[in-house]
Amino acid sequence: MRKNIVAGNWKMNNDLQETERLLNDLLVYDVPENVSVIVAPTFTNLVSANTMLKDSTIEVAAQNMHQADNGAFTGEISAAMLKSAGVNTVILGHSERRAYFWETNELLATKVDAALKNEMTLIYCFGEELEDRKNGNHFNIVKEQLEEGICHIAEAEWKNVILAYEPVWAIGTGETASPEQAQEMHEFIRNTILDTYNEEVAQGVSILYGGSVKPNNAQEIFGKKDVDGGLIGGAALDAENFMAIVNAF
Repeated sequence: MRKNIVAGNWKMNNDLQETERLLNDLLVYDVPENVSVIVAPTFTNLVSANTMLKDSTIEVAAQNMHQADNGAFTGEISAAMLKSAGVNTVILGHSERRAYFWETNELLATKVDAALKNEMTLIYCFGEELEDRKNGNHFNIVKEQLEEGICHIAEAEWKNVILAYEPVWAIGTGETASPEQAQEMHEFIRNTILDTYNEEVAQGVSILYGGSVKPNNAQEIFGKKDVDGGLIGGAALDAENFMAIVNAF
């Protein structure tokens, strides 16, 4: 049975004190047994977050990592470094990494390989721009991002993969794909995995929706049969809103 997952991507927000304050606010709430909850603070606060959450079911993820094991890559962080800090999950391919840091499907494929080689769980992000949606090219873009970025991995490795569909036009814009649009794309994604692998892989992978999910729309979006949760941005920075989304299943 697929996991229900809500992951909070904090992006470049919250210094150490703000991180500790938000985590303390989250720890007040009970986490439902049927939902896996993940938070992704900045690199500088990962160790502190792990320490604070050690007795909680809330997991800590990194927002990115480098594909190399080590070397002359100033400012970068490797999978082994993350694991040594107690972090076993990483977000890869977020639309902002693709747009602002020119991460391509080919580069992301090497990051996927590095994460899996280091036995990490990865949240692989993908999604179309507004122009692609308007031109009716959104299915082709998503299929390409899947085929070139992650569909090369072995069948057994899918147990460590979470997919996150994020229509770029709905991130930080206040726009949200309708529940029907989300379901349509999630079904397409699952069928793409089915065509490449098999029913077990396709039905076993959790597919999250990311794009202006809020407490007032989460329940309807999560109610669709191929939507297994959300990758949450802005609403993840407020404990009450975030936990309302967690409880939306």
